[in-house]
Amino acid sequence: MKNFLNTRNVAASIALVATFSLALAACGGAPAASVAGQYLVEPITIGAGGEWALDGLLTMPRAASARNPVPAVVLVQGSGASDRDQTIAGVNRPFLDIASHLSANGIAVIRHDKRTYTHGLRMLEELGGSLSVREETIEDAILAAQLLRADPRVDASRVYLLGLSMGGMLAPRINAEPGGNFAGLIMLAGTPRTLSDVMVGQVSAQGEALLQLGMATEDDPSFTEGLALWAILTELFDTIPSMTADVARATPIPALGSSYAYYWWDFIAHPFADYAQRVNVPVLVMQGELDFQVLADLDFAMLQEVFAGRGNVTFKLYEGLNHIFMPTAATNFIEHGMEIATVPGNVDAQVLRDIASWIHAN
Repeated sequence: MKNFLNTRNVAASIALVATFSLALAACGGAPAASVAGQYLVEPITIGAGGEWALDGLLTMPRAASARNPVPAVVLVQGSGASDRDQTIAGVNRPFLDIASHLSANGIAVIRHDKRTYTHGLRMLEELGGSLSVREETIEDAILAAQLLRADPRVDASRVYLLGLSMGGMLAPRINAEPGGNFAGLIMLAGTPRTLSDVMVGQVSAQGEALLQLGMATEDDPSFTEGLALWAILTELFDTIPSMTADVARATPIPALGSSYAYYWWDFIAHPFADYAQRVNVPVLVMQGELDFQVLADLDFAMLQEVFAGRGNVTFKLYEGLNHIFMPTAATNFIEHGMEIATVPGNVDAQVLRDIASWIHAN
């Protein structure tokens, strides 16, 4: 871990910093036997026939029918090349937990592999500096919503969006897109900050944790090397807002692998607060108290300010839960990430109940 911040590992740290998807396992997995019989699991394809087709699953309550249509949810992952279950290091699958519980309680769910998970290399080759979160996430969330609304077993007026981490950050923007117009938005560990701001803060927290845990010292060459590199990246991030779109598309960021400035510029060009003010549907904002990636005292508090005075927004803070809403004993950023990547767990039962209850109530 002492060399974690060195130059060779900076590119890999994007996924770690954002969602700790350290080594994504194969997609799939079986729901708990106690609930599996209460819903159907059907393979689907997002964007079937298109150049970016994606595999996914639809879980449908057995009682659903054209005469008894049910509400439905599209799940949107956090940053990184995630599979349909938001699998983290082959250990935790929060989207499997969420889909299983919701569909066992009368709610249809679509979850699908992310475009960068299935087509990542080709996307970089064909899109290059033009790659943005639109191609990576937004377009497929809209396609998933269209599939649900076209299913006669689904109440087309009650299709919701649930986003985790970056998915929560993007929820208001996705809702504003043509084909969005969801019945409600559920934001798990979301933030109104830009992705670059979050990343810089998380890297700072990572460095502090390395020192706290004795995994590095301030004069450790690899540590100081990493800090110097991140200072350069921070300075670059500071220049991105003043770039034009064309300049951002033509500006590579070598330290971040195949990343271009445009990917980060796109977040700045589409401020969360602007989209949040346009949301006129119910919103559920959920946050783990011991999340060291998206912070309760910063991001959750900022969301409360952004949505202040809005009677259609509900806030829930969960004591003792981490970034993927599982119980945690972590005391810093490093412990938090290692726990998520190595200790099997499940999304907290109260969180799952609250999501289902909120959907049925709205």
